Amino acid sequence: MGEIGIYEAMSTLRAVRRLRPDPIPDDVLHRVLEAATWAPTGGNVQPWRVVVVRDAQRKQTLARLYAERWKAYSTQHRALLGDAPEAIRARTEKMLGAGDYLADHFAQTPAVLIFCFNPKLMAVTDAGLDRISVVGGGSVYTAVQNALLACRAEGLGCVLTTLLCECEPEVRQLLAIPEPWGTAAAVPIGYPVLRGHGPISRRPVEKMAYADTWGAAFGASP
Repeated sequence: MGEIGIYEAMSTLRAVRRLRPDPIPDDVLHRVLEAATWAPTGGNVQPWRVVVVRDAQRKQTLARLYAERWKAYSTQHRALLGDAPEAIRARTEKMLGAGDYLADHFAQTPAVLIFCFNPKLMAVTDAGLDRISVVGGGSVYTAVQNALLACRAEGLGCVLTTLLCECEPEVRQLLAIPEPWGTAAAVPIGYPVLRGHGPISRRPVEKMAYADTWGAAFGASP
């Protein structure tokens, strides 16, 4: 397919959960994985690896584990919609419906990328703070994002999911992931059932960026 610009790719990278079972050509999959390797990491250590799951039996096990967790998540999420405005309910139900489809068809996904990380190779500079540590992810999720953008460029649907991290011991055993490696994300990829990627809805810069201090409006340069 034709090249698309990086800004177009970023501004149309939707979470695509309805995927066809059609196989992904090896050269396309290789380009997606190569893009992941280009991601920046602390000290250029690249403390991540990715297991590309295409084996039918392993995907079936991942599908069972995923569906169990998605059912719990979606049930809880739907329970919170009772008093929400109609527009929000409709938008959320559309998202949850797509999630239901992924859970029901997870085993038919042509490839699932399981991104793993080695904590011993990371400089986790926030480990001693009195909050959840997130710094280590900076050397993993850059690779995940590169893979997502490459999927967008290749016309593949994709979505970053983390529900399988809840059952990491089972996933590690299934995929023979050794100690001390952990799991950071599962990315199902495949060609979209519907039109796939397109315009996304996000908060504007003015809601997300501050000038010099928290809460100060960001605008033109002084």
